[in-house]
Amino acid sequence: MEWRDQGILLSVRKHGEATALIEVFTALHGRHAGAVRGGASRKMAPVLQPGAQLDVHWRARLEEQMGNFTVELLHPRAAAILGDRLALLALGAVCALCRYALPERAAYPGLYTATMEILDNLGQPGWLRSYALWELHLLEETGFGLDLERCAVTGAQQGLAYVSPRTGRAVTIEGAGDYAARLLPLPAALVNGGPFSARDLTESLAISGHFLNQWLAHATGRPLPEARARLLAALA
Repeated sequence: MEWRDQGILLSVRKHGEATALIEVFTALHGRHAGAVRGGASRKMAPVLQPGAQLDVHWRARLEEQMGNFTVELLHPRAAAILGDRLALLALGAVCALCRYALPERAAYPGLYTATMEILDNLGQPGWLRSYALWELHLLEETGFGLDLERCAVTGAQQGLAYVSPRTGRAVTIEGAGDYAARLLPLPAALVNGGPFSARDLTESLAISGHFLNQWLAHATGRPLPEARARLLAALA
């Protein structure tokens, strides 16, 4: 059994004296693990950095086995943002959330493209907005998408101001009524596609964080990765 693809390196850990076990997120084969012989060497250390774009060739005797990777570095993303602590934390959060949320060997081509785009834009103007939207995209791709198109109570498409913490559906001020205090604020920038203010960013991450915990963490039975918490702490 074998295949060749490009992928984002999500994690790497030493196995024995010379081998490294890695996980990559590929376009056609999803999140996939494998061993890299010689991957624990000093020569391979600059190649096997989380976030790196790799050309990967996987081989195994049987499909269900972990198998072995041979890898070639295409783009070392971490090196370009070494001086930007927030961007490095975001890179770690993206990789950790992909490992956390995606089932093994299931293809998510749309999310793969979006993940490459956010990683390539870390440290560039507007990247925090892109990261906030990426978390919502992750929820949608894993089957937990929000409905922010119309009010769950009135059906109106204008004046959306809240999100129901239970259903993930948008609500207008009129539809919220006396329950407004129990709802999550909906940033106007998520509705109209405008630029994010600091408040928009905070509210958007609060929404995605709530549903990552409420839905995804509940479904997996595991808490969210610490890498996301470290990013939020730095942003705060």
